Amino acid sequence: MSVTKTSLHETSNPIELGTTFELRNLARATDPEHTGTSRSIRSIGGEGTTPIDPLSLQSKIQPDEQINTLLKRKGKGMSKKRNKALAKYYENQNEHIKNLLKPMSVHTSEATEEEDASALKVKIAIRASFICNCLLAILQLYAALSSLSLSLFATAIDSVFDPFANLILNYLHKKGISADPKKWPQGGAKFQTIGNVVYGFLMGGVNLVLIVESIRSLATHGDGDDDNKLHIASLVAVGVALGTKFALFLYCYAIKSQSSQVQVLWEDHRNDLPVNAMGIFTSAAGAKIAWWIDPMGAILIACAVITSWTITVAEHFTLLAGKSAEPEMLNFVTYKCMTFSPLITQLDSVKIYANGEDYIAEVDIVMEPETTLRTSHDLAQSLQDTLERLPGIDRAFVHVDHETDHAPEHAKNR
Repeated sequence: MSVTKTSLHETSNPIELGTTFELRNLARATDPEHTGTSRSIRSIGGEGTTPIDPLSLQSKIQPDEQINTLLKRKGKGMSKKRNKALAKYYENQNEHIKNLLKPMSVHTSEATEEEDASALKVKIAIRASFICNCLLAILQLYAALSSLSLSLFATAIDSVFDPFANLILNYLHKKGISADPKKWPQGGAKFQTIGNVVYGFLMGGVNLVLIVESIRSLATHGDGDDDNKLHIASLVAVGVALGTKFALFLYCYAIKSQSSQVQVLWEDHRNDLPVNAMGIFTSAAGAKIAWWIDPMGAILIACAVITSWTITVAEHFTLLAGKSAEPEMLNFVTYKCMTFSPLITQLDSVKIYANGEDYIAEVDIVMEPETTLRTSHDLAQSLQDTLERLPGIDRAFVHVDHETDHAPEHAKNR
């Protein structure tokens, strides 16, 4: 937090928390008919547990009866579809308004309670996934070696690397939490993201080798090499892996929103399902229908894995590069900062961008030039602490100014 572009000093009539103050930018930003009339709200000195509603958003909430009436309206074709879309719109709007009006302290406490309540489920998901991945790696490696099917080798490669990925990502997650601030001043929020990128490149390289081997098999296959045998035991082994992955997929799906680690595991289990299913089919078809289906299936599986990891790596690169947060989060933080205290007269800018799996928030607030240094510092510090307690916000920086006519901060002259 910093205070710039103003000479802050003690005045004979300092503005203290607890007074009534005009939140001018709220009136101008939300009321097109505003002509300068003051809109005063009671000072809150930081949010409590009572909803703050200077814009009367509560009155915009549509009653459930009205939404149900829309759904029950008679109509056909586009008319019925339009009614459903309108009802869905109002439901989303109601949820958005309630989310805005809910005090930040309540958001924080709810997130903490949800995290505590789901701690055991998350631990089960992580440990069960690791144990199952270790066993399935052995099982699928046996299937590939016993059948010498390139399709099953493709599934085995993905399976063998899963336990190592679990170990590395879990280690990086813990390392990120306990990162030494002297060595890593920005924290360890990016550790797991970097681990995902490195692992993605590794998976891509291994699957490229498999593609080359499959192409070589297609190119050098002789006329007398068509006696591929159907290895039932190998197919059963991969089938067991498929069933296990499906069970883990369902379990992780139910709690994926409660942990970034479980989200990664769910995506991994989801991606393994079509890979294993296709491996079983192409291996069996290569033995019973045509020999070339097996190496061709291996190529398709490897390409699917590479494509999946390319998308994942690209997404993680945007997190490392500091991609802006979704509009919903920007709107939420903007509204909460505007209504945090009546001493905040305007917001100059609000920036929220990715810092690995979490976000960094930068907020420029405007206060009256006569505000004392102590008051401006205490309010900015309180806002910063409150923002950092929100789920998903790793760090927050609050800058205090007395006007908005200056050039944007950190903009270099070129």
